Amino acid sequence: MKAKGGEYVWFDGKFVKWEEASVPVMTHALHYGTAVFEGIRGYAAKENVFVFRLKDHMERLHRSAGVYSFSINYSPNELSDATIELIRKNQMKESCYIRPLTFVGLHGIDLNVTRDSPTHTVIIIFPFAKYFKGDGIRACVSSWRRIHDSSTPPISKAAGNYLNSILATQESKRNGYDESILLDRSGNVSEASGENIFLVRKDKIYTPYTADSALEGITRDTAMTLAKEMGYEVVERPIPRTELYIADEIFLTGTAAEIVPVTSIDGHPVGNGKEGPVSRSIREMYGKVVSGDVKQYRNWLTAAW
Repeated sequence: MKAKGGEYVWFDGKFVKWEEASVPVMTHALHYGTAVFEGIRGYAAKENVFVFRLKDHMERLHRSAGVYSFSINYSPNELSDATIELIRKNQMKESCYIRPLTFVGLHGIDLNVTRDSPTHTVIIIFPFAKYFKGDGIRACVSSWRRIHDSSTPPISKAAGNYLNSILATQESKRNGYDESILLDRSGNVSEASGENIFLVRKDKIYTPYTADSALEGITRDTAMTLAKEMGYEVVERPIPRTELYIADEIFLTGTAAEIVPVTSIDGHPVGNGKEGPVSRSIREMYGKVVSGDVKQYRNWLTAAW
């Protein structure tokens, strides 16, 4: 994003003008990546903005910080309330992306981060519509392997983890693809650079275990919940690379991407090279849910206005 977002950001309990939100150059997170973050969507619908699974995201932010022994000075409820206040403060009435970020501040240059290390939390908001353009994306299997729990835990949504994703994304773009799929250290499918992955074979849906270095995605959980409710069988299991080439359908899930079909892998068409019926049905149901049109899932939505 090249332009600024909302007029204000929320910074350690205060509303600060976008241009005035700054940090010292010796901020620990700038040097060592000691930060955790979330990505949250707000959907404009019915003359309101519905924030999707807001508290779930803030609770995951706390879990991510806990992995690295960061302290977050605000509870999930306080951060959720601050998000709604920020939407109103910015008079944001269009679909938007919300970025909460907790980072270690002036700790010095040593690596012994503890719960006593100073941290700061910021919430940023900006207008946001569709992440991937078109009706489907072309992906490749990356030569880079996904980070592993034995070195850099994927279960924590930590800023430094995404250097791995940046390498994979750069490679895919250089080679003319829209997105990359990473394998875990055992050679099984893990996830895309910023999304979880699902395969469809004979109307059954398969997705890697989170133990295969995949993030515990909130949109992943949403897709699994909706798919089961719609009558699909959803199976978590290891997925070898070759299975990508024989899948009937493949789709990705993520806050930014939402539900997006993959139409080819490494130049191989997925199915008939178009979005399949299973992917389409889940994507369309997701759209209804986030717009507030499905009563049983309205507890996932927080109205801003």
